[in-house]
Amino acid sequence: MSFSSDAKNELAAQVPKQSCCAVAQAYGLLEFGNSFSASSIFLKTENKAVAAVYRSFTITVCGLEPGSITESASASGILTIKMPSELDRIRVIERFGHAQNDISIRINRANFECDDCAAAYLRGAFLSSGAATDPNVDYHLELSTPFHRLSLDMITLMGELGFKARLVRRKGNNIIYLKESEQIEDCLTLMGANNATLELMRIKMIKDIRNKANRITNCESANIGKTATASVGQIAAIRKIERQQGFNSLPDELKELALLRLDNPDMSLRELGENLKKPLSRSGVSHRMRRIIELAKIDLK
Repeated sequence: MSFSSDAKNELAAQVPKQSCCAVAQAYGLLEFGNSFSASSIFLKTENKAVAAVYRSFTITVCGLEPGSITESASASGILTIKMPSELDRIRVIERFGHAQNDISIRINRANFECDDCAAAYLRGAFLSSGAATDPNVDYHLELSTPFHRLSLDMITLMGELGFKARLVRRKGNNIIYLKESEQIEDCLTLMGANNATLELMRIKMIKDIRNKANRITNCESANIGKTATASVGQIAAIRKIERQQGFNSLPDELKELALLRLDNPDMSLRELGENLKKPLSRSGVSHRMRRIIELAKIDLK
């Protein structure tokens, strides 16, 4: 299963503590479905748990008969949950304070009776129209609705809950989304998807560790490259002295360092200093190596 499906399955198992929150969740499920009007109420989803919650909450909260909602499945596995009866649709619309002839769909705050109702509504909306990207790939959580005024109301509601949601149009739908990982964590937690939050945090931690490891590796690679470049110049100087003057022309301390460098072209200056008969600091080795290069009359590059 995907990260989004796992999060929805977890949320679908949530049971609101207050009856008013059950009403708010049912409201979110219905209003953020594919259609919510006197002429059409339905939801399309691939998630069986979401389909079951949509059906059960609608029947319970709106006092409908079990057979008032039908379900069908396409060959691709898409479930469609419909309300065939116009009388039932009108009953549902009016249950949440909407009129049959409403032109635009808005959030009716009268359906929120306690402080937790807004979170319950958001949970219902996410179940019907939400999606969360696999955090291994990207940090992104979104809600989708064809109703523009409803999307603006949701932006406002989420702002009141502490979320900096943004809005964009995509293929005729209004997409309300969060991009910051901390905001997504808080949103999942508020809705009740604690396991999904922990999984996101776990993946985020692993990614941070990998990024740090990569930065360290890149830094080490750069240092190795600098060492190799310096070593080439140093060896060239030493070989020149060997050909033109011979090693015996060098003072003993420079001769020892020159021979050690020839035998260990990949050693850093610090490592060269540690392997001298009388260990020397990196700066001391650097000073001696500059003397060798000056004697060879070539520049270290």
